Amino acid sequence: MPESFGKEDFIYPTGRYYGEFTPEKLLFDANLQEFSHRVAIICALENGGKIPPVDAYNQIKALWHQLRASRNNLLIDDVITDSDDS
Repeated sequence: MPESFGKEDFIYPTGRYYGEFTPEKLLFDANLQEFSHRVAIICALENGGKIPPVDAYNQIKALWHQLRASRNNLLIDDVITDSDDS
């Protein structure tokens, strides 16, 4: 555990990047971890009855589109294959 482990590290945990290092891949990995964290929160809210399933679906879909745009902006070809899932 890092010496300066604080509340932010507990609430927003991040893992190490073990792939082939490029700044773009490291940034995409951070974006992917944020996506995962947000999806987990949305799922917990939906399971707890705080938001309806349709809202949860739409929020996750919007996050997915943001992640895909991030990948496209970073020009990473081999991470996610595009599909026609609007």
